[in-house]
This record gives sequence, structure tokens and C-alpha cells, in this order.
Amino acid sequence: MIRFEQVSFRYADTAAPALQGVDIEVPEGELCLVVGPSGVGKSTLLGAVSGLVPHFTGGHLTGRVTVAGRDTRTHRPRELADVVGTVGQDPLSHFVTDTVEDELAYGMESLGVAPETMRRRVEETLDLLGLAELRDRPIATLSGGQQQRVAIGSVLTVHPKVLVLDEPTSALDPGAAEEVLAVLQRLVHDLGTTVLLAEHRLERVVQYADQVVLLPSPGAPPVIGAPADIMAVSPVHPPVVALGRLAGWSPLPLSIRDARRAAGPLRERLADRAPEAPGPDASGELLVRAERLTVRRGRTEALREVDLSVRAGETVALMGRNGAGKSTLLSTLVGLHTPAGGTVTVGGAVPHRTRPADLLRRVGLVPQEPRDLLYADTVAAECTAADRDAAAEPGTCRALVEDLLPGMPDDVHPRDLSEGQRLSLALAIVLAASPPVLLLDEPTRGLDYAAKSRLVGLLRSLAAAGHAIVLATHDVELAADLADRVVILADGDVVADGPTPDVVLSSPAFAPQTAKILAPSPWLTVTQVTRALEAAP
Repeated sequence: MIRFEQVSFRYADTAAPALQGVDIEVPEGELCLVVGPSGVGKSTLLGAVSGLVPHFTGGHLTGRVTVAGRDTRTHRPRELADVVGTVGQDPLSHFVTDTVEDELAYGMESLGVAPETMRRRVEETLDLLGLAELRDRPIATLSGGQQQRVAIGSVLTVHPKVLVLDEPTSALDPGAAEEVLAVLQRLVHDLGTTVLLAEHRLERVVQYADQVVLLPSPGAPPVIGAPADIMAVSPVHPPVVALGRLAGWSPLPLSIRDARRAAGPLRERLADRAPEAPGPDASGELLVRAERLTVRRGRTEALREVDLSVRAGETVALMGRNGAGKSTLLSTLVGLHTPAGGTVTVGGAVPHRTRPADLLRRVGLVPQEPRDLLYADTVAAECTAADRDAAAEPGTCRALVEDLLPGMPDDVHPRDLSEGQRLSLALAIVLAASPPVLLLDEPTRGLDYAAKSRLVGLLRSLAAAGHAIVLATHDVELAADLADRVVILADGDVVADGPTPDVVLSSPAFAPQTAKILAPSPWLTVTQVTRALEAAP
């Protein structure tokens, strides 16, 4: 169904190839997972299937890519639209209409599908993706995760033979991600749809893959094979694989069920040990305080009498379903929303009554869409502007970029960075002002495991230096590794607030892989297990 024959590709004005020597065949009715560190060319590989590379991106492509027998060199994206459906990392760039139902129907209208067929397919897709209650909602009012589901649905209604998905679960809560992956499984197994999928959160998807394509480094030839074989050598792998490697399990498990079956001896080795749990210093200065905070967005009550307090040196993870109010809470803490009730103070200031220039030195927000903070034409120019705006020493932002993105050139344009790289750049820009309170909205979206590890190290050092950190995330592994406390929101209400182990271990939806594998013991991360085994006499 998809065939790459000795394909290489180089973007214009770049010396090194983004892809080189790619020779892949994906049969009909298979789910092929593309993995690799950030910036190795995964999105470029996916774009070559839809024809966006090189027809839209420019650049020089050699070799041959065929989809359902059509050569992408001679068929432009619009000539492949009936066989290839594509959802990119940024759902906002995908939308053409204003409401959910209209967006689901748009692709079929473009292809001249009969009205009665369109209506049936729209209803089927609304039910498949849990969007029925949102059918009349303006897309601009949806959460990032809800927008992601609409983007996927608008592709599914066309019934393409091939689905190309770039980070499809990155903005989804665990439950919504499972629903989307279940839909993909049904498409693959029941309808024979071929799915090509790039994803950094391998803990969600690797067990469903029929084959894995590993891009080990930029321009390096891919390594292709069965999921367990590739995960045994891959530099990027989920916690279940890391735990399997640590314990020496063979065959290497990819699912929680298989890992639990192999974990008996490991549980016995850990039986007389307990994970390290130092916890935050409760004596730190109170930097964030919200009392009975209520926020309305239009006719919707996005937050309802929320109480939240965060002290210096504390890291708090906000979790919950898409649309629960996490992003609204972060936006309110930087003054983007005026409360309808209750009070909020950040760093001693009332956000919505404080001048932005003054607020910048009290609180910084890294939004879900990093492009909102990026406007210069090079990384160096972004860093220079950030230092100037923050009144920081020249080179402050650039040093932070080097910590998060080692080896990043000064002259690269931010739009040429991957989603994860843009997010890291946006984080460096915000950190240049060294705000006492740091807010992050989905900070690991688009990050590979190595980049996530660097981010965790940086945030830990900031917390140790007395910064208060609040992050909204669907990444249960990040929350388990980093957060001192977890606050769970549901429909604008706080339904849980407590130490991370207490909250995540009591919730199957928010428990990390290690906790599920080693339950009922209270282990949350592979790092905890590794330290305990190393400390064994």
C-alpha cells in the first residue's frame, strides 16, 4: 500500500539530508509506527506519503514513493486526497470551517460525496470519537485535545485507504487517547485501512504496531522490524521496555499485561524496599493562591470555585480530561481571564489587574502552541529579543536553549523546528526572565524521552532554586517523575489534590506504567526501581 524505494530528501538551503536511503514497504491493513528522537525526520517521512513533501515544502527528493500505486512525484496532495488522509501535529492549521459538524463534512463535500452518505458518516464519526455533544460547538472554543479529535474525525469521514498521523495522541488525555487508538485498531483490523503513525508517547501505542520504523538520527537510514526487536535496540522506548531491559526479561514485553506476568521475581526483590519520596519543603513562600475561583468563558463555567495554593520550590501537576479547565486555570494565573468570582494572586499580584511588563517578572506561561511566543526569523534573534524583554544578561536565553536543545544552530528559522523543538525554544524564552512562578501547558508535547529527561532535570533545578512550577499535562509518566502534588480537575471542579503517589496510585487512568506493572507496591518510575536495586546489599 505504501512503498519507499531508496528515498532521500533535502530541504532547500540545507546541506544535510533530512531523509536518506529510506526503503520501506507497509502492506495494506497494517499499523506502522515511526519512532526516533526529535528532529530526525519523522514528520518529513510522513509528509512524503501525502505528497506535502516535496510539493508543499519544496526541497529535493530522490527515489520513489508510491501510495496505492500512485507516485507522489507525479500526484500532488489534492490528487491523493481520496486515498491518503493526513493529520499533522498542529490541528489548528488543519481546520477550514468554524464548527465541529461542518469540519467533519468538509472533506466529503470537496470530494463530491452524496449528501445522505455524508450525513451517515458524520454521525458515525461523532460517535466513534466521542464528539456528539460538541457537534455544534465553534472549533475555536474547544480544548487542544478536543480539536485533535475533530482533526482526526475530519479525515476519517472520507474513508481513506491510508491514514497518516503525526503525534495523534499528544494533546489527548489518557481516556481519549485510548478511544482514538481503539478506533485506529478497528480501522486496521476491520476495514483494512493502512495507518502510518509517528508518536513520541510510545507507552500508548507500541503494543498496537505491526512493524516499527526507527529513524536513529538525522539523515541516517531507518531500521525496520517487529516492535519487540526494534524496542530492544531503540534509543527511545517506553517505561515498560526500560523496566524489561533493567530486569532482563525475555521476550521483551510491550504491554502492561505481559510485563505483569514477568514481574514476579522483580516484585520479590523490591518487597523489602520503598521508593524515595522526599517531597517538597512545605515552608516555602506561598506564591500562587486561588480561593473559590470561578471563570466563565461565554456561557460555559470553565472553573467552578477552585482552590489552589502553590509554594516556592513546589511542583504541581494539573491533570484531567480534555476540557476539564486546566488551560483556563493557567491562563487565569497570567491575567488572560478575569474571574467571575473568587480571588487569585500570583507572586503577590492580582494577575488581571497587573501590567503585563510587571507580571512578566512574577509569572511566565509556556502555552500549548509555542508559536504564540515565536515571531523572529532565527533562533538567535528570538534569544536576543527574549534577553532584551526580560532585562537579562545577553546570552541567558541562548544558554537555556543549549541546555534543552544541544547543538541547535543560531541561524535556523523557528518554523523549521519540530513541534518539540519549538516548545523547548519557547520555554527558554520564558525562563530568560527567571519568573518565580512558571506555568507550562502540555510541556512534553512533541518531546522524545531524552528531551523530556532534559526538561525534567531543568525543572527540578528551578524548583530547588525556589521557583513554583505548575504544569498542565496528560503525560502521566511526567507527573509521576516530576510532580510533588497532583491536582485533578473535572468539568471545572477540583476532584483530587494530594501528594503524587496518593493521587496517581488510586486512579487507573492516571497511573504510570511502572505503577501498573508493580502494583500493589508504590513504585512510580523506572528510575526509582533502578536506584533501589543499585542500593541493594
